[in-house]
This record gives sequence, structure tokens and C-alpha cells, in this order.
Amino acid sequence: MTELKYDDKGLIPVVVQDWITNEVLMVAWSNAEAVELMKSTGYTHFWSRSRQKMWKKGEESGHVQKIKSIQSDCDGDTLLVRVEQTGVACHLGKPSCFDEVIYGDTEETMAILPDLKRVIEDRHANPSDESYTCKLFNDETRMCKKVIEEAGEFALAIKDKDKDEMAWELADLIYHTMVAIEKTGLPMSEVYKKLKERAE
Repeated sequence: MTELKYDDKGLIPVVVQDWITNEVLMVAWSNAEAVELMKSTGYTHFWSRSRQKMWKKGEESGHVQKIKSIQSDCDGDTLLVRVEQTGVACHLGKPSCFDEVIYGDTEETMAILPDLKRVIEDRHANPSDESYTCKLFNDETRMCKKVIEEAGEFALAIKDKDKDEMAWELADLIYHTMVAIEKTGLPMSEVYKKLKERAE
């Protein structure tokens, strides 16, 4: 196992990601004691450079982070921690601390997936008669038919070698599949296990 390298202040940066979407939630610092607390308790602990004290994420807000895995980088001087986040990660009430775009845009990135997942979850928790997503939730047959329909249309777009149509239909397939995942409560962790088997 790689030996962790702490800086001259005894600290190591910790990147925290959502365990399902891989969304980066926050970056903080830990010392050796905090790292040991993470391993012994299963929840994230950090060292506050401003307050010069140890803190457990969510100890006051209740927005705790249950650790799924801890990895080190190849140099052993940075940690990647995947967590199951309760509530929001950012102290400003946002899901992620990385909310402001200061260069380029996120339109062509996977940033949309956690955002879309949150919208679908909200529609499930707060139903509306006007919402198409809610109509799918309320009609399982229609929901299943849409998954089949969009998969077929994606396949036809592949045959037609139409990249724009492929993108359109795949986006529809992903959205309708995400609705079905939310409706059924299918744990993505189980899906990831099956995918790992296929990668071996």
C-alpha cells in the first residue's frame, strides 16, 4: 500500500465524490488523525485550517458523508473519497461546492447527469400533474414502453449512421431509463457490480 505523504503542515488534500454519479462534491484537508478517524468511523473527517481543529462533515447540519471508498493517488499525496452524501455537501446549500463556472461551460460534460438525477428525484418526491416525468411515474406500462421505444429508435439511428439523431435518441433513452431507475428503486451500486464483472 502506498504510504501517504502529508505536507509540511501535516495535511493532505481530500477530494470528495458522490459514490453513484462521481460528481465532485468538495475538497478539504485532513491530517493523519482525521484519516484514521475516517477509516475507523466510516464518515469523513477533516482538519480546518481556519479554525485549527478537527471536524466531522455534517456534525452540525446533519449532512454527513458515509464513506464508500478511500483511494490515494500514485504519489500518495492526495486522497479520493467516494461517499454517500446526506443532504447537500456545500455550506451554501448547494449539492456541490463546485457550482460556479469561471471558464468555458459544462454543456458538453457529464455534469448534466447528477443535475438530471436530482430533478427526477424531486419529481418523484414532489409530484405535479403537469410534469411529464410524473406521468411516467404514474403509468408503469407507458414508462416501460418508452424505454423500449427509445432503445429501438437509437438502434435505428445507428443503422442510419445519423450522429445527430443518435445523440437525440440516446439522450431520450438515458432520460427514460433514469426515470425507470428512480421509480423502481434499482440500486445503481448493484448495476456497477454487474458492469465490473463485464470488465474483468
